[in-house]
Amino acid sequence: MADDVSRETPSIVDELYPRSAARLAQYAELLATEGTLRGLIGPREVPRLWDRHLLNCALVERLIPENASVADIGTGAGLPGIVLALVRPDLEVALVEPLLRRTTFLDEAVEQLELKNAEVVRARAEQLGGRTFDVVVSRAVAPLDRLAQWCLPLCVEGGLMLAMKGQSAEAELAEHERALDALGAEDRHVHHVGVEELTQPTTVVSIVAGRAARGSQHGRRGR
Repeated sequence: MADDVSRETPSIVDELYPRSAARLAQYAELLATEGTLRGLIGPREVPRLWDRHLLNCALVERLIPENASVADIGTGAGLPGIVLALVRPDLEVALVEPLLRRTTFLDEAVEQLELKNAEVVRARAEQLGGRTFDVVVSRAVAPLDRLAQWCLPLCVEGGLMLAMKGQSAEAELAEHERALDALGAEDRHVHHVGVEELTQPTTVVSIVAGRAARGSQHGRRGR
């Protein structure tokens, strides 16, 4: 099964991320084997690992500034955090996940992929002890209002919250306008990334964190 995943690596991966293609394929193999055995990836997801998971996550990097510190909240099997660390070696990525069986997998993945720019943090978002980041990302974790409560306080002032969402992203953003205002959210946009590369582009809600979002935190970098 793992060999099949590696052989089916789309040519677009080499075009978009030539320096990262081999390790992305290695990560795909890891997800298809250990990831499914440990219940982190459903067996039905294996045939669509590239388009629905790896490429879907990789293209989020287009919204992230250079040399940013990044926290991936509720990273699970490392999506999108591990992918972002692979395709953007300039980033410093914290893989935040509270469940031991998942962090065990993440530790092994980081070691096997020789990721020098990623660290595994076993914690919930609210347990990060005042650490803040330039960018906080999440993928299918929670409704936008609850997600913002977790993510915006982790952003430096003017930092960016990126929430990977589905087709209802615009409606969800409109629904939670008041809650976002109360949390100090500033500029908000819905991005459709990978329109030319993917059959189903990645939908991302971006929110700029204002001063109120940080509360008593003081803009410490993620490292």
